[in-house]
Amino acid sequence: MKMLLLLVAVLSAALLASAAPPTCYSRVLSLSKEITESFKELQTSKTVDSCVEMLPRLYLDIHNYCVLAKLRDFVAYPGCDRVVEVSELKEKARSLYTILISYCRRDLVFLTDDCNALEIPISPPIEHSITES
Repeated sequence: MKMLLLLVAVLSAALLASAAPPTCYSRVLSLSKEITESFKELQTSKTVDSCVEMLPRLYLDIHNYCVLAKLRDFVAYPGCDRVVEVSELKEKARSLYTILISYCRRDLVFLTDDCNALEIPISPPIEHSITES
């Protein structure tokens, strides 16, 4: 009987943990990564309109205060509205901006305000294995 109660307690705790809503930070982080990846895919796609090349760069770092201006500029960019993928990307960027300035305004801490860092993103370091040395 004790084993059955223990099993039920463990299963219910696991279900409650997985049903917990995302925090503002986790939602903003995942949406910014999704937008950045979608933009990269859009830039490398061969089937999109040539206007995509003229879009402002869209590398997002939610720890940088300048991300707000970057999102505003991207959403307000007048070109490429006829391309469905760009319209969808602008809608995601608009959603992220809204989340940042309203829902998560008090929960987030910006660690920098270096706007140039959003223009030329730093590549993650390449990990070398011990066998390569």
